[in-house]
Amino acid sequence: MGEDFISYELKEFKLFEPLFRWARKKSIWLVAFCTGCGGIEMPPLFTARYDIERFGMMPNPSPRMADLFLITGYVTPKTLKRIIITYEMMPDPKYILAHGSCPINGGVYWDSYNVVKQLDKYIPIDVAIAGCMPRPEAVMDGIQEIMRKIESGEADGWKRYRENYEWYRKNQDELFGEGWREKDAKRWLAWL
Repeated sequence: MGEDFISYELKEFKLFEPLFRWARKKSIWLVAFCTGCGGIEMPPLFTARYDIERFGMMPNPSPRMADLFLITGYVTPKTLKRIIITYEMMPDPKYILAHGSCPINGGVYWDSYNVVKQLDKYIPIDVAIAGCMPRPEAVMDGIQEIMRKIESGEADGWKRYRENYEWYRKNQDELFGEGWREKDAKRWLAWL
């Protein structure tokens, strides 16, 4: 970081940090990565019965403006590449909610050769919701948990990713081979 870069963690702003965290908690924009059956539990969250927007949450198709990355369903190495690129496109602070058993441990596909068993080896998970598939009530509980962690400052996956980037990068390179970003990401991101 250059000398002209101003971090919001300067001592002058520490006084306002609780206010910043409260505001972050109340204005979460989410980008969802839905594979398999995971995406089917998302639409009920926006209906009148659950009304996720009452918490200040809003779906957003652009990772450049999202705060919460919701990963639902199984994850294969091919989709994991896109998940990592999307996560790295998000601005800090950013949070991840793993939705369902599949992103946590492979779920019903635990013995498949082509399913990622531990997503947290490749990107940090702030809150994980177990279940195959979790009902909307469980997803709401997970969302309220991530909101609580944001307000208390416990949702620090983005800091862990930055501090342990070499470890995450090593795990990613072991799975995909070194130089995968330069080869694959150029196909998806025209500006690289």
